[in-house]
Amino acid sequence: MIWQLTSHWSPLVTPLIFGLLLQAPFTHPSTITQPNFVLLLADDLGIGDVGCYGNDTIRTPNIDGLAKEGVKLTQHIAAAPLCTPSRAAFLTGRYPLRSGMDAVNDYRVIFWNAGSGGLPPNETTFAKILQHQGYSTGLIGKWHQGVNCESRNDHCHHPLKHGFDYFYGMPFTLISDCQPTETPEMDRAFRRKLWLSTQMIGLITLTAVLGRLTGLVSVPWRTLTCLAAFSLLFFISWFSSYGFVRYWNCIMMRNHGITEQPMVTDRTTSLILRESISFIERNKHKPFLLFLSFLHSHTPLLTTEKFLGRSRHGLYGDNVEEMDWMVGQVLDAIDKEGLRETTLVYFASDHGGWLERQEGGRQLGGWNGIYKGGKAMGGWEGGIRVPGIFRWPGVLPAGTVIDAPTSLMDIYPTVVHLAGGEVPQDRVMDGRDLLPLLRGAAAHSEHEFLFHYCGVHLHAVRWHQKHTGAVWKAHYMTPIFSPPGAGACYDRGFCQCFGEGVAHHEPPLLFELSQDPSEAKPLSADTEPLFDTIIRKIGRAVEEHRRTLTPVPEQLSVSNVVWKPWLQPCCGTFPFCWCDKEGDNKLADL
Repeated sequence: MIWQLTSHWSPLVTPLIFGLLLQAPFTHPSTITQPNFVLLLADDLGIGDVGCYGNDTIRTPNIDGLAKEGVKLTQHIAAAPLCTPSRAAFLTGRYPLRSGMDAVNDYRVIFWNAGSGGLPPNETTFAKILQHQGYSTGLIGKWHQGVNCESRNDHCHHPLKHGFDYFYGMPFTLISDCQPTETPEMDRAFRRKLWLSTQMIGLITLTAVLGRLTGLVSVPWRTLTCLAAFSLLFFISWFSSYGFVRYWNCIMMRNHGITEQPMVTDRTTSLILRESISFIERNKHKPFLLFLSFLHSHTPLLTTEKFLGRSRHGLYGDNVEEMDWMVGQVLDAIDKEGLRETTLVYFASDHGGWLERQEGGRQLGGWNGIYKGGKAMGGWEGGIRVPGIFRWPGVLPAGTVIDAPTSLMDIYPTVVHLAGGEVPQDRVMDGRDLLPLLRGAAAHSEHEFLFHYCGVHLHAVRWHQKHTGAVWKAHYMTPIFSPPGAGACYDRGFCQCFGEGVAHHEPPLLFELSQDPSEAKPLSADTEPLFDTIIRKIGRAVEEHRRTLTPVPEQLSVSNVVWKPWLQPCCGTFPFCWCDKEGDNKLADL
């Protein structure tokens, strides 16, 4: 009887079994003990700069391949529109103002390696938890979360104090001052004022001395001596820092040691790629976390000769295409070591592209596609909506696109849970585990509300109305573009977060992002019947969110961001700080 049934069903069963054998298996994450993590974070890359997000002129085949083989997030949101606070949120899974890493003033990022502000020692990064779970943890590239607190070698904010076993890269961020041939970028307007003030004081001093020598004025020599001394001290007080930015900020470190001061930019890209691949090779037999924090595509757009002139978008496009090539080299290293099936790869940018970054008619900043605004703008989508791609063959379904709101802060609980750790229970965590959403086990993102800050100022709030699929966004403040209607703050170089540089909205500007992602058509009570209900709902969420905030020390206060010579990392005897250990190693190998 059994044989008869089998014979009867065999024409149907045989192709069914054959089809199941051909189907690619999806592994449940619990069957993979502690996957590897390779986190790739671009710097200042606009969402419109990547092929799989709509760019058809800059070639990014390796990043596009990640999206084809994995999951692409279309509403992936940075917690801040600038480097330092966004990366603090990424590392801690918390809005940056919870750790004091967002600003109450115009100094919205770490400004000096010799500042005393930075990621507080009491913050627990995902790297620290993975370290406790037995992972080898490495950070290659940009840090920009501070170095020291009270002395030159206390390294209280250093990556090795925040869960990374190995660090190679810049403790600061890439800036045009690092390239001797480029126009200085750091605090450019303030430096002009300092130069002007110095010249005026010097001219007054010189005029007084000449007047005294010619007998036109009767000024005591003691007064002239004091005036001359003041002129000299004023000049030294600011030139000792701003006059040597390349030596103070543009340095490369390996763990606690400085390898280049100043950095030799011609070889930076190759060294970062070499270190990344070497880290994978050294740790292939145990679980590892590699956080490759690119210096691309931040000015001065360090690009090797091989990629110069290749793109249709000038130096910026060349730089993005080189970064994509670097992504491909890292993926090849993963494949070469047989780690493809056991490695979760993630690619994103820390915030939107810098629209205002131009030099001599050249556009040196990124493009944010259809989205309004850019870098430094805390509310508009162009400043905070970024690429977000995950690949994990056999676990995450290939070619998946998810439109639900997600955050860079979500990386924290996602990797911690996969590594077998637990998120801290003694603090408010703002990130959410993405794995159920990525695997298709959850229909919606766990985020109902996302709060969009510019510094410590709440500019906008996003509400994901899950039962309808609508994504409402209310703007309480927006930057005032200059010149008017320009779409950015070209007159200043950055948009402001508060004061005369912003417009306040009462009632708030309201957009429905699923219907109007470009935020071009604000809704009103006349055009949206639920306008008042939506605004009240978001207002209650803001009140509840603010009740979770507690006062913390301001890491980006003026006193913390100013240059302090006693905190300056130095590979010699301060102030004679110069070394090139990478060059010395090359000579030793000859």
